Amino acid sequence: MKYLCFLLLAFNWAVSANDLTPNYDKADRVLVIKSERKLHLYKEDKVLKTFNIALGLVPEGPKQRSGDFRTPEGHYYLETKNPNSDYFLSIKVSYPNDYDLARAGELGVDPGGQIMIHGQPNEERYSALRAQGLDWTDGCIAVSNSDMIDIWLMIDELTPIEIRP
Repeated sequence: MKYLCFLLLAFNWAVSANDLTPNYDKADRVLVIKSERKLHLYKEDKVLKTFNIALGLVPEGPKQRSGDFRTPEGHYYLETKNPNSDYFLSIKVSYPNDYDLARAGELGVDPGGQIMIHGQPNEERYSALRAQGLDWTDGCIAVSNSDMIDIWLMIDELTPIEIRP
């Protein structure tokens, strides 16, 4: 009888523990709509989750050169995850793509790079802008730290990302 009670308790604990473990579907693509300040994770054309975002200090228009504080627009993929970022987790976007490189070449400028999806800075930066919910990055896509955990768990490297105006 003691053995049966132990098994029932152990089974109940195992089921309860599994219920507490989050089950994250993996997204097969990411869509950012800059004008709406939204990042959508999709799987098979169904939105899995939507997040509020902050953009570069100059949010309108596509990134054209290094230091313009714009967030790029176009088709990219998510290259690498960095758990040791200056921000709370970061995922590198494959900017610049071939189109961006050609455009920068025509303009005779450096297209820039190091565009990321990331959480909040590990050190205080732009705190007044962030507190007001304004755009504050150098061109990256920023989310809250809790949202960054979800995004981190729901995407894999090489996931396509489209960034629209």
